[in-house]
Amino acid sequence: MEPRKPYPTDLTDKEWAFIAPYVPAAKPGGRPEKYPKREILNGILYLLRGGCAWRLLPHDFPPWQIVYQYFWRWPQDGTWQVMHDRLRGDVRVAAGKHRHPSAGIIESQSVKTTDKGGAAAVIRTSRSRGASGISSSTREGCSSASWSRLPVCRTATAPWPDWTSSGTVGPACV
Repeated sequence: MEPRKPYPTDLTDKEWAFIAPYVPAAKPGGRPEKYPKREILNGILYLLRGGCAWRLLPHDFPPWQIVYQYFWRWPQDGTWQVMHDRLRGDVRVAAGKHRHPSAGIIESQSVKTTDKGGAAAVIRTSRSRGASGISSSTREGCSSASWSRLPVCRTATAPWPDWTSSGTVGPACV
């Protein structure tokens, strides 16, 4: 690719020199890379900062499909996490601290809790006679999907759930 006019989101040479060792190299045995990893990373940074759609990536970056592939692949294989952890360690060492943090702080105003806590705080959703069919589960443990497809749940006595009595469908629910 020929040189292009830089975007404000592009990595500088100093930034690239700092982050380049953490970007994974091409796998051996495959075809040679057509686009430099720096340009792919610049495309990812452009999209993240600009907030545009993938297909609106400017044409002087690698094709959007290639940029998206790396954007999707790097979190899956742990590349982003490794880069983050190593860079955080480098910053901590440069600041005169230990590479790995030794403690964490949780601000009590930003952590939401309940008065009861634990299992007592969890409310189990159940289906009532007047429910719209959107609830997450019923008394017998059937999912709401089985309520929307009536032939799937059947009672032993009737082909359809009994809407007039307790609202449960019995053990034949799948």
